[in-house]
Amino acid sequence: MEAYANAISGKKVQLVDVRTSGEFHGGHIKKAVNIDVMDAMNFQKAFEKLDKDKPVYLYCRSGARSRKAAKRLVGMGFSEIYDLKGGYMRWS
Repeated sequence: MEAYANAISGKKVQLVDVRTSGEFHGGHIKKAVNIDVMDAMNFQKAFEKLDKDKPVYLYCRSGARSRKAAKRLVGMGFSEIYDLKGGYMRWS
């Protein structure tokens, strides 16, 4: 948790909340963008716009959806993926 917080603070990073837009609007980590992992078409398109050579930091509510998202990203060619253990519930 602390390493994740340190990694995303201060720098311009690719921080992605993979929850629904409703969950995102209910509260999220500052500077995160929302790409819903359950919206397969939009998920693919949105991540194609990100830089595969830079680290991606993911989180969801508890960790299950971000794990699923991380597997998809590996398949899309992303190599440096960090998942917030315990998700937003542990963060807030």
